[in-house]
Amino acid sequence: MPMSLTREQLRRVDEEAVSRYGMSSLILMENAGRGAAEIIHARYGSLDQPRAIIICGTGNNGGDGCVIARHLHNFQWQVTVFIVGDLSRLTPDTRTNLSIIEKMNLTITPATADVISEKLAASNHAQDVIVDCLLGTGFTGDVRSPADTLIRQINHIEKRATVAIDLPSGLDCDTGKASDATVQADITITFVARKKAFDLPSVEDYTGHVAVVGIGAPRELITKCQTLPG
Repeated sequence: MPMSLTREQLRRVDEEAVSRYGMSSLILMENAGRGAAEIIHARYGSLDQPRAIIICGTGNNGGDGCVIARHLHNFQWQVTVFIVGDLSRLTPDTRTNLSIIEKMNLTITPATADVISEKLAASNHAQDVIVDCLLGTGFTGDVRSPADTLIRQINHIEKRATVAIDLPSGLDCDTGKASDATVQADITITFVARKKAFDLPSVEDYTGHVAVVGIGAPRELITKCQTLPG
């Protein structure tokens, strides 16, 4: 079975890549987002003008989404970005990557989840690829309102495909427990390694096909962190 890591093991990979090896966290995010964008483009970029709606949270998962938006735009996609949550809570790397796509004049809507839900319904198109960058590996428990309503809308609107970034929002990456609202993806593009929960057969209903993207962390570090207590 392919390597899978827990939430804590993944945190250690990121932490030691920066502290021990001197890698920039922005470079790690860039590698993740660019790799994900290349997979999305290869899989869904065959239309004359492919379209993507990228739904970002304020954490680093949202920062990955901003990187993906930039690269899909460079691949000639029509890209719309929604930022869900309090912008004062953006992580530093997410703020940096959001600033870049703002300067590129991409279509960005920062708003609460309930407002974005209305705008998503208004802008949705049957050929849209929905990219879920809402919640990351730190998520546990249940999705709070109104984000839960937004996730249910993502699952039910007409679209070409749903792509989850790192893991489907609403899924616990260690236990595989699905929240009361969990994204049902056609493909999950996950970073560094498969998440521990992906080993459970029931999780495939949410992840769809799983593709792993490296972020440039040394393979010796990843192997070492796999042996650490989860």
